[in-house]
Amino acid sequence: MQFKRNFSAKREAIYRTLSSTDSHPTAEWIYEKLKTEIPDLSLGTVYRNLSVFKESGLVKSVGVVNGHERFDWDTSQHSHFVCNCCFKIIDIPKSRMFIDQNTVSHLENECDVHIQNHSITFYGLCGDCSKKISESEDK
Repeated sequence: MQFKRNFSAKREAIYRTLSSTDSHPTAEWIYEKLKTEIPDLSLGTVYRNLSVFKESGLVKSVGVVNGHERFDWDTSQHSHFVCNCCFKIIDIPKSRMFIDQNTVSHLENECDVHIQNHSITFYGLCGDCSKKISESEDK
């Protein structure tokens, strides 16, 4: 993504790092990835820039998972799966959208609201954690 001139090199590096992964990272993860490349980067700078990105609509917060806010550079309407064991966040494919426009319209009429967007998060065990648990139970 090309930023306006007022975007600093640090801000651009933070966004580049976030948008280069689909792991829905924390601010701390981004900071750890960049601290060798940008030695004078502070965790506070990462948090402030993520806040600017959220306010401008460049990124969104997936929510707090295991005590840490997680971020997503993909701001399109999509759902997530959170593993209750390893806390991995996985994007649910857009082709598997669970709420269609008819459902949204019905909810708006029934609840007398105007829905601007929605988010669905599923929780459970990812494939890796399910496998580990099954293997440990077999022993």
